[in-house]
Amino acid sequence: MNVIIINGPMGVGKTTVGKYIADHHPGTAFIDGDWCLDLHPFVGSQETKAMAVNNILHMIENYKNCSVCRMVVLVWLMDEKWVYQTIIDGIRSLHLEPVSVTLLCDEESLIRRWRQDQVCDWRTDHWLEISLKSLSPFSLLENCIDTSSLSITETADRIMQQLQNSL
Repeated sequence: MNVIIINGPMGVGKTTVGKYIADHHPGTAFIDGDWCLDLHPFVGSQETKAMAVNNILHMIENYKNCSVCRMVVLVWLMDEKWVYQTIIDGIRSLHLEPVSVTLLCDEESLIRRWRQDQVCDWRTDHWLEISLKSLSPFSLLENCIDTSSLSITETADRIMQQLQNSL
């Protein structure tokens, strides 16, 4: 079974691209890491993030044991190294080798995408500023794809090509 991890700042398109991949590859499970940390009100502490990581790894293991599941796409903002590394190590402990990408875009593209998102209630100016500030730290991560001038399909195709190259 293949596991694709899509990381990146808020609003960059992780969920859109991840759902696109899942919709176009039969037998693909889609996991949004935010679902695994859906507390009201939101609390982003080390304890709750560790719980979310544990939930994610349990879901991946369950999908691995499902005969109809051939691939998992995990999308989540992983801006803390320990969160990302714990997920990678956990997936490898399941005898799976993940393919991980970080999606980025330029500031203008992020602002445009942010303003066009009518679904997400927390697309506020406050969170946009936080996301804009996170572009630079995310750009230091490995395996970045700049999606500024790419369509959803082109971004998904690049991710799938990386998956094929890793096999």
